[in-house]
Amino acid sequence: MTAPHGLPPLILPPVQLPADHVPVRAGRVGVLMVNLGSPDAPDVPSVRRFLGEFLSDKRVIEIPAFLWQPILNLLILNIRPRTAAANYAKVWLPEGSPITVYTRQQAEALQQRMGDAVLVDWAMRYGTRSIGERLEAMMKAGCDRILLAPMYPQYSGATNATVVDEASRVLMAMRWQPALRTLPPYYDNPDHIAALAQSVRDGLASLDFTPDLIVTSFHGMPQSTLAAGDPYHCQCRKTGRLLQEALAMPVRVTFQSRFGRAEWLKPYTDDTLLALPQEGIKKIAVVCPGFAADCLETLEEVAMEGRDEYLEAGGTNFAYLPCLNASDTGMAMLETIIGRELAGWL
Repeated sequence: MTAPHGLPPLILPPVQLPADHVPVRAGRVGVLMVNLGSPDAPDVPSVRRFLGEFLSDKRVIEIPAFLWQPILNLLILNIRPRTAAANYAKVWLPEGSPITVYTRQQAEALQQRMGDAVLVDWAMRYGTRSIGERLEAMMKAGCDRILLAPMYPQYSGATNATVVDEASRVLMAMRWQPALRTLPPYYDNPDHIAALAQSVRDGLASLDFTPDLIVTSFHGMPQSTLAAGDPYHCQCRKTGRLLQEALAMPVRVTFQSRFGRAEWLKPYTDDTLLALPQEGIKKIAVVCPGFAADCLETLEEVAMEGRDEYLEAGGTNFAYLPCLNASDTGMAMLETIIGRELAGWL
């Protein structure tokens, strides 16, 4: 290296802290993977606590609080937890809630792939293992540069934005804040589409029938969010179109999990499953490309309830193809797109 004006290069000695300096750990790069969250157990009290937090988020329910909170506390939280707890019990794994188990596995697999250069951790937006708790733990471990990675391929204010909101709220209380980047939505990322397509092909290869149609079921959002400028609907549509092109077979986009009486994004998954046999489509495979990990909505609502609805309506063959979860295909994709976002830090 040549210094300005022809002077010899300036060589600085290593920084040495005074003997009485407080302990400092810095210089590490971290990745915090964030998913929605889950009750701690498939019982009514746990589900009530979880739903109370989730449904109090103003990004999730955009009704004025003075109107919504009485409905939530007097009606919904006294009725819905009982049904939801029973549904969670149907899909609960020995290690815990599916979304928790698979998100933890994803973080552990990504840590193995990325090695010691990066500290990989995971958090949930609602419930146990909060974003604030994990950001503080990562800072204590020396991470002063952190990639916040919402595990939602398609962007919505009710998912990606609320993760950033919560991280920002936590940072406001920190004297020493880490540099923060956010993983962009990856709904049309070629690596994501290729991983989805390969996962579907692998799933189809294991079936004893050939589907007439691939049904993609994305989590629903109120129709009003589209009118307000949320890009979620368009991004789901594009994921479906690109997946159809990659598979070279028919794919139909639908939306599940509607709540309340308002109009939600259409077509509805349940209505579609009931109508398909009447269209002569008797054999289908269903995939949920809006979910990075399987959860209550994919396993109970689609793989169980959706299957029953379709077969009772006259369908003959139904297969649910799992989310990418911590599969080698899914993890190779996450390693690539997350590694790309760490450029300049590693």
